[in-house]
Amino acid sequence: MSDPYETTEQHLERLLRRALNSFDLPDSTVERLGTALAHSSSLHSSHHSSVLHRETYRHTYLLSDGTPLTLWELVHGGPRGATGPRSRTEPDLRHHELYDDEADVHVAAARLAGGCGEAPMFGDDGPQADLEVLTVLMAAPPVPLPRMYAPDNSADHARRVLRRAENSDGPGEETARLLRAAFAHHITQVFGRQCRVDGRDAGFTLYEHAFLLLDGSETSLWEVEHTATPDGRHMCEVYGDEQSARGAMESRAHIC
Repeated sequence: MSDPYETTEQHLERLLRRALNSFDLPDSTVERLGTALAHSSSLHSSHHSSVLHRETYRHTYLLSDGTPLTLWELVHGGPRGATGPRSRTEPDLRHHELYDDEADVHVAAARLAGGCGEAPMFGDDGPQADLEVLTVLMAAPPVPLPRMYAPDNSADHARRVLRRAENSDGPGEETARLLRAAFAHHITQVFGRQCRVDGRDAGFTLYEHAFLLLDGSETSLWEVEHTATPDGRHMCEVYGDEQSARGAMESRAHIC
């Protein structure tokens, strides 16, 4: 996982360069990491099955002010033919994600587990099965448990969610301005499913990011994460209401 002759600066640069979501890290975190003097890496957890290989690593940095800072790295990919170490010439087909909060990496790991289960897939058993899966996709979720809001730099969390959205029909500046007053938030995975889109496997996950504002009101962002893209890459879309988010999933699945 790490090179014993690699400096802390080189180690950090390598992590940030290969992470798909490094731009999601708060600017303050990246600035503090720039003062790192030493580091330590360890395997935190792992999961290996016929459909998913997932590992979580903990990277702890000692900063110049004497305080520690931890990054959580999620490494995942499909089944590989060889279980031995990868050679220097063999390309790394795994995906890397970085988080500065342990709770966020747990949510990301749960997203993977939900997307790679033995769930029915579009196109496997004919039109009837497609209709059944679509019914689940568009069905209203069960009554949620009471939200447990956590005051944890929630305005910055809202900014990052909006920034990673790739759809042009998402919430606008008015929503962004409203969420600057968020002081607590709660994340819920509402839906997760593996599907067949244009003959390829594609994963769909829907999250509700609920925010508690300074005036006591609540508002939510609805985030769709999917791989129903031409090259199979991971894509994020954000919407202001659940109906629009579910409609986007339906459209991406190419089901009428």
